[in-house]
Amino acid sequence: MSPRTLLVSTAFVAAFVAAGCAGNQAAATGAPATAAPATAGPATAAPTAAATAAPTAAATTAAAATVEAKSVGTMGTVLVAGSNGMTVYQFAMDVKDSGTSNCTSGCIGIWPALTVPAGATPVAGPGVTGKLGTITRADNGQLQVTYNGLPLYFFSNDKAPGDTNGVYTNWNIVHP
Repeated sequence: MSPRTLLVSTAFVAAFVAAGCAGNQAAATGAPATAAPATAGPATAAPTAAATAAPTAAATTAAAATVEAKSVGTMGTVLVAGSNGMTVYQFAMDVKDSGTSNCTSGCIGIWPALTVPAGATPVAGPGVTGKLGTITRADNGQLQVTYNGLPLYFFSNDKAPGDTNGVYTNWNIVHP
């Protein structure tokens, strides 16, 4: 791929990311073009369904938590998904206790929701001091986990437990 083609492709991806994460909001999220490399198809593929859902009944008691508090590098103690140890984030455009997510369309592909199966209640693990709850997503009907009234999300470019690549304008790591 020529440098010019790569530059144009990167600019297109950056515009898509900014537009998708802004949803119907006037403000963009500020996610850089590197959030979705131009050389990959859907390189920002969401964590697997197993990663975004609560663990199965066969999981151990410690893994049964939907959300846990863990020490993550220089970020200190943050919330992670109990099923896979991945960092979870909150979107500044979401409104506390509104019962809705403002991350829709292209945004949800980059910032997948932390969900639990229908009828399930999220379980707080060690160190989680706030209130867990759920909202029903308008776009797909899934139950998205909330912490202190705000929806929780993964960042698709976090690839391993302890990754914190999703800190951008309007996106924050969640501390207990």
